[in-house]
Amino acid sequence: MVERDGVVLKPSCLPHNGGMLTRLSIRDFAVVSSTEMDFGPGMTVISGETGAGKSLLVDALAFLSGQRADSGMVRHGTERAELHAEFTLDDCPAAADWLREHELDDGDTCQLRRTLRADGGSRAWINGRPASIGQLGELVAHLVQIHGQHEHQALLSRPAQLALLDAFGEHEPLLAPVRQAAARWQALQREREQLFAKGDVGERIDWLQHQLQELAAEPLAPDDIDTLIASHRRHAHAAGLLEACGQALDTLSGDAGPALSDQLQRVRHALGKVSEHEPRLLEVDGMLDAAAIQLDEAGQLLERIREDLEMDPEQFQELERRLARLHDLARKHRVLPEQLQATHDALAEELELLRGATDRLLRLDGEIAAAAHAWSQAATDLRKARERTARRLSDDTSTLIGELGMGGGRFQAELQPQPGTTPDPQGSERVEFLVSANAGQPPRPLRKVASGGELARISLAIEVAALGKDAVPSMVFDEVDTGIGGAVAAIVGRKLRELGRTRQVLCVTHLPQVAAQGHAHYRVSKAANDGLTESAVRQLDAAGRTEEVARMLGGVEVGAEARAAARKLLKDAGATR
Repeated sequence: MVERDGVVLKPSCLPHNGGMLTRLSIRDFAVVSSTEMDFGPGMTVISGETGAGKSLLVDALAFLSGQRADSGMVRHGTERAELHAEFTLDDCPAAADWLREHELDDGDTCQLRRTLRADGGSRAWINGRPASIGQLGELVAHLVQIHGQHEHQALLSRPAQLALLDAFGEHEPLLAPVRQAAARWQALQREREQLFAKGDVGERIDWLQHQLQELAAEPLAPDDIDTLIASHRRHAHAAGLLEACGQALDTLSGDAGPALSDQLQRVRHALGKVSEHEPRLLEVDGMLDAAAIQLDEAGQLLERIREDLEMDPEQFQELERRLARLHDLARKHRVLPEQLQATHDALAEELELLRGATDRLLRLDGEIAAAAHAWSQAATDLRKARERTARRLSDDTSTLIGELGMGGGRFQAELQPQPGTTPDPQGSERVEFLVSANAGQPPRPLRKVASGGELARISLAIEVAALGKDAVPSMVFDEVDTGIGGAVAAIVGRKLRELGRTRQVLCVTHLPQVAAQGHAHYRVSKAANDGLTESAVRQLDAAGRTEEVARMLGGVEVGAEARAAARKLLKDAGATR
């Protein structure tokens, strides 16, 4: 169950929304000391007296979207401002994919935090992990669109305009083959450039063959190198080995004194005389017998080792030459000696590839041409669909612009061909949203519309015409009702509420007709505290909404007439819920 307007509603009574902003916390930001706002689906309105700080919500979200830090937004007398937002990611795959790609994911929710310091510094976190301001902006672009009167207006971006047009026309089945063909073309082009970057293939083949001949002349396997090193070590210490083996054999055989085998036999004989009195001596005798056998085998092995050892200066020099050659090759290829075999194998593989490089280049030319042709066909199909969609979006939005108080206004989604012939993943054209706010005026780019209020209302018209098909789940409208009133204000409110059926809508407003349409309502007020102005934010229940809408209708003095009108506005809005 969810409470709206002081009434507990069943989930089926609320608009359907996927991912959305669920909480915004602000601390020491401008004139706000500390506040928290919880948001649900549908349309939430924020109202308050002029100068109370209604648009601080928009400013906070703008800074959480990566806007450049501004130390002037830190509350006077404090070291830093802190902003924190929480989002759910249901039905928001773009944001979820971005988080996974950057290894910043943490379940089905997302938490953003940013601090602004009084000295101008700034830091950001995503799901508790440090992030750059650029990363913050990339992620929030998938979560929130701000439609306002300032530079953070969402639809001023031409990529956002193209994305909206494609979403409105449901072009993904046509856009996918365009992206795939462009990616194929780019991959083949990179392969071709890499082959050409190798220079003269014939010279490279000759060089590789020479290197492989040098390497093949030496034992490169790690086991062969270990055997060579062991043989070299044995020859280097041949004299000492011969002397040590001779001394050991003299001791074992008795040439340097009593033989060890004779001494063992005497010990066994002496113990055998008394073993009948101590049975454990028989175990000792068995050990001595085994030792005698081991001594005999040791002497035989020493004899063989001494026979194998020889003082051969020529063989030693050959071993030294081979080791030196291995070290020279290792230095030449900048590897360790035991890595030479892997180097040989890598050069052999490259040689094999280069031998077929000429044929591959010929095949690449054909494959690149085929990929370009596939892209051209897919891009043509996409362009035709975009042309139909642009006409439909232009007509629908122009109709809505008139309903929103700009009679004679006209909207045009103009397709502009991209220069050049390189296959582009987004197709062969871009879109520019053009607007004529008044009859007789030529259309101009949306980003050059002078009036902030007009810009916000035009954005609302575009989004309503597009039925909220933007992939972004949350939309913020700042002072969308500036400069209008009466019947037009009521239409704006209804259009915002209609958009709230498919997207979460947050609206900063000063008009009662708009405020009455919200599913939830926050009021921002200001007061002096210890000589400092502070803003406070409070969620209104049903009675509070009546008082606030009455204030918006009647001004400072709220009378019975204003309250009656407020109740009627809220009742009329409720009838459409």
